[in-house]
Amino acid sequence: MGAAAGTGVAAAAGEWVRLPVVTANIGRENLGQREAAIRDVRDADGDNRPVVGWQEISEGDTGEPAMISRYFGSRYTNAFLNHDGAFRVPISVPRPWQVVDSRPTRVHDGVAGISPPRWVNEVVVAHESDSRLKFVLVNTHYIAHAFNGPQRPDLRDEWLALKAAHKDRVLAQHQNQGRLVIWTADTNRPDYDTATGWQAERKAFAGGIDRVGWLPGNGDVQLELLNTKEVPMNVDGHNARVAIFRIRLAI
Repeated sequence: MGAAAGTGVAAAAGEWVRLPVVTANIGRENLGQREAAIRDVRDADGDNRPVVGWQEISEGDTGEPAMISRYFGSRYTNAFLNHDGAFRVPISVPRPWQVVDSRPTRVHDGVAGISPPRWVNEVVVAHESDSRLKFVLVNTHYIAHAFNGPQRPDLRDEWLALKAAHKDRVLAQHQNQGRLVIWTADTNRPDYDTATGWQAERKAFAGGIDRVGWLPGNGDVQLELLNTKEVPMNVDGHNARVAIFRIRLAI
């Protein structure tokens, strides 16, 4: 199973492929720890290279795109890493997966002293051996302090706008040919439930602000959660959270 993900073994119908998915907020308190944290995210599931939804990249600091490019290099597509506006929430996709479509959505303007403009980024990913084995990865970062920390009511319009956009993009992709949608996010809300509110949506972690969730598709592609783990990053209060799935074409 690990070999299928790591070497690009053909993903024939019924053959499970290991799929580690990571959500990783790279903070800015201990800047000297960032490079090791990015390396450790890459190695979160050993030789099985993960799909990563990053948050807080180049947000109040510099140098992280080069670090990501160093450790997530030729074997990866680093979507949005150099985008003019959506660069704070890029997505890293390893071979044998290929990004076949992408879309950034700007949600709200920045709030002075609190938050830069916020975006929802998404990629459509297909296995290089069979393009029918496909899923969507949506990644985002909600504004802080609306529903955590000081819990400021004046910031909730922005948080709720991001929540509405997050739901809209997950459902838009789900309703496009019944696609499986996986999402990663720093939700900045410890009691966050799901992106869509749909009963079918699943979550890898029941608590905390850093989340991985998924909305199953029409059944053509099957996804199963095998286990979860955390990777210490030692940059700030965030650890990377890892959901290890297996995925297969069911038709």
